[in-house]
Amino acid sequence: MKGAVLYGPKDIRFEHRDDPKIIQPTDAILRLAATCVCGSDLWPYRGLQPIDGPTHMGHEYCGIVEEVGSAVKSIKPGQFVVGSFATSDNTCPHCQIGYQSACVHREFMLRAQAPFLRVPNADGTLVPTPGGAPSSDLLPGLLACSDVLGTGWFAADAANVKPGSTVIVVGDGAVGLLGVLSAKQMGAARIIAMSRHDKRQKLAREFGATDIVAERGDEAVARVKDMTKGIGADSVLECVGTQESMMQAIKSTRPGGHIGYVGVPHGVELDGQKLFFDVVHLHGGPAPVRRFLPKLIDLVLNGAINPGKVFDLVLPLDQVAEGYRAMDERRAIKALLRP
Repeated sequence: MKGAVLYGPKDIRFEHRDDPKIIQPTDAILRLAATCVCGSDLWPYRGLQPIDGPTHMGHEYCGIVEEVGSAVKSIKPGQFVVGSFATSDNTCPHCQIGYQSACVHREFMLRAQAPFLRVPNADGTLVPTPGGAPSSDLLPGLLACSDVLGTGWFAADAANVKPGSTVIVVGDGAVGLLGVLSAKQMGAARIIAMSRHDKRQKLAREFGATDIVAERGDEAVARVKDMTKGIGADSVLECVGTQESMMQAIKSTRPGGHIGYVGVPHGVELDGQKLFFDVVHLHGGPAPVRRFLPKLIDLVLNGAINPGKVFDLVLPLDQVAEGYRAMDERRAIKALLRP
């Protein structure tokens, strides 16, 4: 088969590689119905995150189970499943308290930008959709559950979003936009989305944003403080991962408020003494998507939410390089790839 391989900055190729096979008895092989390019893929694509030689890309996926290992019990060939970017046995002590992304048997998924995919820890990682294979119009929403929606949901969960609360979302990429959707689902009364792009502002409002702030850095903080009568937000979702975005999130949070940070940090450093006197809660990291998958899949299948709207570019898988270019150049929010 062919799949996406990153050789270096701006050098993504669609080339022949070995078909996946069962390696461990807990593995499953999927025939993918859809995959996509993630915002986190752009860090190494832009040369801002080193790679050790040619690297197979892709970690968001959904599809049909083709084959399972001898130890797999709950996942069967023929099922349509959605999985997480971090595999988990779903039984270890960390999984049991809902942090499957820290599973003692965790593996971070790679190689999903391809027609077929090996998924380790299949029983604990994959969630079948009830009623069999979904209709094609639901595929984008279900694919979003695999990472970008699950990550946005975790950002809102980690930020302790409550009914009636004021929420700020820093970042207008797909995760930030679905953080807006998540905060709305959790009952936030006011959702302030940070964005300076018309198309993303419009989608943020569709997902539930009540206000848009185009400023950045200290100017954004001043604007937010003015909007909240000098108080700041109850909850802030940090969905970027830069020093500026993290500081903007912390400074925008009221004393006693919560920050959920899910942007992969690059060059972020915090001043311990200043953080001490900010009196805020910080919680985040790799999203435990598996914890939320059953609920998110149900919301998509029931039509309660449509997270698939973040996919504003759909390409055949062999045009994966254009998907990367479009997202890198901000011509697209998120590129869906159909094998």
